[in-house]
Amino acid sequence: MCLGVPMRIISVDGSDAIAEMDGVRRDASLLLLDEEVRVGDYVIVHAGFAISRLHEAEARETLALMREAFLPGSMA
Repeated sequence: MCLGVPMRIISVDGSDAIAEMDGVRRDASLLLLDEEVRVGDYVIVHAGFAISRLHEAEARETLALMREAFLPGSMA
């Protein structure tokens, strides 16, 4: 199973960006997005591509749900 993960953009260089979540940084291509992305924006990153932009509140909620579902000891 593959997941897209919400990540915050920390740098942009043309169509390339660096995104971060919980201290983990990944390169992310912005080529699939049809809107401008700026430092501080949140995007869904999948397979090295930013595939959609989302609001910060939505990103934080999704990350909280993912942590709850995937962290050890969180499954009953």
